[in-house]
Amino acid sequence: MAITRIAALLVAALTLAACGQTETPADKPAVAQGGAEFGQAGQKSSGFGTDAQPGRFPRTIKHAMGETVIEKRPERVIVLDGGELDNVVALGIKPVGVAYPDGAPTMPTYVGDKAGTPENVGGITSLNLETIAKLQPDLIIGSQLRAEQQYPKLSEIAPTVFAVRPGYTWKENFRLNAAALDRVAEAEKLIGDYEAHAKRVGEDVERKAGKRPTVTMLRFMPGKTRLYAKKSFIGTILIDAGIPQPAASQADDLAVEVSSEQISQADGDWILIGTYGDQTKTAQQQVLGGPLWQTLDAVKAGHAKPVSDETWFLGLGVLAAEEVLGDLEQILTTT
Repeated sequence: MAITRIAALLVAALTLAACGQTETPADKPAVAQGGAEFGQAGQKSSGFGTDAQPGRFPRTIKHAMGETVIEKRPERVIVLDGGELDNVVALGIKPVGVAYPDGAPTMPTYVGDKAGTPENVGGITSLNLETIAKLQPDLIIGSQLRAEQQYPKLSEIAPTVFAVRPGYTWKENFRLNAAALDRVAEAEKLIGDYEAHAKRVGEDVERKAGKRPTVTMLRFMPGKTRLYAKKSFIGTILIDAGIPQPAASQADDLAVEVSSEQISQADGDWILIGTYGDQTKTAQQQVLGGPLWQTLDAVKAGHAKPVSDETWFLGLGVLAAEEVLGDLEQILTTT
């Protein structure tokens, strides 16, 4: 591609607008949108992926933005979110570029040096298109929810494959990424191993704890406090392990938002707590130091514990899921 053409394409990256929040009466929790409108997870029912035989190129990948032709097995891959980073590393690929979450702009600890030393290509909502082009990728993977507005420019730089969204569709996304990378069999084995592990964890927790306790996933974020529900990454892991959530977390969506006055809805046998970004710590301290928090059964029992936000909430892939399962079993059976 001519330098002048690249320069013309690389205008300042568009920043995705954040979704607006509607006001909700104090006695009724708000539902955090981001799950229900996208239908059921499951790669086989989505129609995404490819029918190409292993090793066969060129291949056409069907994905959230249409179809993309990949001429050869990708070697220089750029990932635009934590889930895609997890996916490629799980498949033995070191990406040449990565976009980090805005509140966690470094390589996740659980990934470590397994990803090599990829170039930072901006935040997931503020991509640096010039850097992406200079890296000369032969595949870019991300999601429609995060970067739909950027897709036309990205697809001019390299073949680009988008899942619908990150999060509870992580297994579907893994299969889609694996199809583009010609590593479908490897992905299926990793998913199968994870699902067998999840089943064992649920059984071990029940045997050692005498029951399968309810677990609330509480997360503090800038301007909001959430109880993560069924259509979240962590929600799918709890479901796969057969670990129930309390009634307040049973929404068929990403999460339920609660105010500090509604924090009693977080109660359960266990409360596991994530924190996104340093700017949320003051609000978190106000809730955890408040009188209502001290009345919760889980708190009185010593069953309110912090967990790694970058793994439990931002990992969004099979490597993170395996880490969560290990943490979950340890917490629920040894404390």
